Amino acid sequence: MNQPPSASSGPSPEVLDRFRAIVGDRHAVTDAQEMTPYLVEERGLYRGHSPLILRPGSTAEVAAICKLATETKTALVPQGGNTGLVGGQISHHGEIVVSLRRLDRIRDLDPQSNTMTCEAGVALANAHTHAGTVDRLFPLWLGSEGSCTIGGNLSTNAGGIAALSYGVARDLVLGLEVVLADGRIMHGLSKLKKDNTGYDLRDLFIGAEGTLGIITAATLKLFPMPRSVETAYAGVASPDAAVKLLTLAQSKAATSLTSFELIARIAVDFSIKHGASTRDPLPGAPPWYILMEVSSPREDARETIEAILTEAMEQDIVSDAVIAASLEQRNAFWTLREILSPAQKPEGGSIKHDISVPVAAVPQFIAEADAAVAELIPGARPVAFGHLGDGNIHYNISQPPGADKQAFLARWHEVNSIVHKIVLKHHGSISAEHGIGVLKRDELAHVKDPVALDLMRTLKRSLDPLNILNPGKML
Repeated sequence: MNQPPSASSGPSPEVLDRFRAIVGDRHAVTDAQEMTPYLVEERGLYRGHSPLILRPGSTAEVAAICKLATETKTALVPQGGNTGLVGGQISHHGEIVVSLRRLDRIRDLDPQSNTMTCEAGVALANAHTHAGTVDRLFPLWLGSEGSCTIGGNLSTNAGGIAALSYGVARDLVLGLEVVLADGRIMHGLSKLKKDNTGYDLRDLFIGAEGTLGIITAATLKLFPMPRSVETAYAGVASPDAAVKLLTLAQSKAATSLTSFELIARIAVDFSIKHGASTRDPLPGAPPWYILMEVSSPREDARETIEAILTEAMEQDIVSDAVIAASLEQRNAFWTLREILSPAQKPEGGSIKHDISVPVAAVPQFIAEADAAVAELIPGARPVAFGHLGDGNIHYNISQPPGADKQAFLARWHEVNSIVHKIVLKHHGSISAEHGIGVLKRDELAHVKDPVALDLMRTLKRSLDPLNILNPGKML
């Protein structure tokens, strides 16, 4: 399933004209310069090529594109905001790109049902804004919220900083509208929380990276807007201490603990060094930082977070802590977290890992991975940070100072291999929230349960027998 059906010669000029006619010349991109933003992944790790970028403006146009693609055996790559990190949204073999950014309407906003129905091209930040107009919260928070789209978020089952309390993208969806490979439309935009009328087909398409169907709209869950939000940085001596703090915080705040981020000292150093106007929130330079947030429907978030930190300091779990005194300071706290990834770029090559292990295993994983990386590449600098509350760690490794960047990056899969072995030892996952795409496609066959993998292939053959939807991705 690795090659699209039209990879050898590509669609004929006549077929391309038929595709253009569906969306109109204005929304069919063929100019090389205009196509570039659709063909290059934001880190530059993947660069694709395509004869045509289609920008449909309705579900009916997406359906017509898929119907024609099936008729002509033409491969398609669905794309949202092109913020993916595993190459799943790039046309590697000359497929036609179907950009869903024009499907950007809010179809329905229902505060009584606590739902919002969005088209796939709605930017995540816009979804937040619209929910806020009726005093509701859509709690999927990602660093790329200004450019990533709802369709892309669901296709990759995005996680983010609030998954601890609200769950990942899959947990925030009630219904989907999906265009299948043959052009049929599955109308499933339900607002119901209870519906036991057969298989839950919705979950087939969430996290499928556009390989089983193209999500064109979704009914999303909304939540009451918190009445009080408090944010704090705490310094801890180790990941073990961080887990103890998490346990204490959950016992006192329960589901009001909405974020709990672990950040290594070196990550903060990079951010301070390379981030404009970024300051260290704690004066003592602790080895590890915790960024935590408590959100409450009552005016008691301050009392709760103070109680957590007071007891943690009494138990010598926390060495120092600061609670944001203003909205400006809260934003500064989160800015420091959000620039952790870009702040690594000036330090040279960075080999990435998006892994998850059981929360209790995070300290041991980090210790074992640090030791293995040091043995493999002396001087390499592990930069660990992530969502400790759900065991999702972005375990990135910056090159040794002064090393050759390309020589270091050439060892990407070698480094991945040793890190992922440790992940599997602790019964974890090699992809927590970024997906599989092409970056981890070949490795998936070695880590996935064989029966589960066979079922995935069976579903792919059943729903997309001609392999026209995002071929070569995931499987």
